[in-house]
Amino acid sequence: MRLGAFSVVDALPPAAAAGRDRYAEVIDLAAQVEAAGLDSFWIAEHHFHEGGLCPSPPILLAAIGQRARHIALGVMVSVLPFHDPVELAEQYALLDQLIGGRLRLGVGSGYIPAELAGFGLDAATKRARFDAHYATLLEAFRGEPVRPARGDGAPVVLNVRPVQRPHPPIWIATQRREALAPLARRGASIALIPYATVSSVEELAGEIREYRAALPVGTPGRVAAAVHLYGGPDRPRAMAALQTYLDGRRRTGSPNYEAKVAREPSAVTAEAIAGSGLALLGPPDTLRPGLERFARAGVDDLLGILDFGGLTPSEISGSIEGLRALRWGSPTS
Repeated sequence: MRLGAFSVVDALPPAAAAGRDRYAEVIDLAAQVEAAGLDSFWIAEHHFHEGGLCPSPPILLAAIGQRARHIALGVMVSVLPFHDPVELAEQYALLDQLIGGRLRLGVGSGYIPAELAGFGLDAATKRARFDAHYATLLEAFRGEPVRPARGDGAPVVLNVRPVQRPHPPIWIATQRREALAPLARRGASIALIPYATVSSVEELAGEIREYRAALPVGTPGRVAAAVHLYGGPDRPRAMAALQTYLDGRRRTGSPNYEAKVAREPSAVTAEAIAGSGLALLGPPDTLRPGLERFARAGVDDLLGILDFGGLTPSEISGSIEGLRALRWGSPTS
């Protein structure tokens, strides 16, 4: 299992981010993650609310790529229904060129009502729109003629292609268990957010088994999962930060997370999530068993959410130093 890092680039809670330059913090965070020997660094795309301050991942990842020059850089996710897929293919192809073929691309259909409404999209049509845009994105990456979503012009061919051929590695994000088998049958790798959808690592393992059982023979689909991760000495502080993050997350109105809250109100506290192993918080020598549980569950890429709940840059740096000491994935680990 590869261990990477993931930033939502959020301002939750807003008061904790007052006076802070979150973009500079995230760029510095990526550089620290690389220095600590982690595998990759990912950011999210969000719009119109404090739950995510990065509307254009290609721009921020290009800036990150000037500081973190070796590890893979990813987006989790690019929300395809919000964009013209030809324009998006150009942007990510150029980004892959600028960072030397290190791009990892997660894609999704969107799930936050305020974002869908802001782009004038009906939630009932978003998956059909995603499928159409996804197909066009892949065709454009491969150098095939494609039509932009706007206008009736002639087909075009990208004059900038990704370094990675036929395209960068792609993950499709889902928060619905019933979507796992259809995604597997199309041979897609998947990205999951366990704290928002399941109640235990064992339940997550069951989902992953369903996904792998539906993969076509010979298809090595990968599973990425994002979890809150803290490798410092002050576990109570990390627990308080996680609770702050979860309380703020309610304000984004995620239907899947709200469904979990309604189904199991007691399961969405920091104590419950950490107790079930869906967040790993504490000194580095206490984290290894939890990481091993995710590996046994079938996770290929564990993406640690490091900057959550108003943790300060110095607290996050201490956590990263703890992860460096853990040496997960090193030949001697």
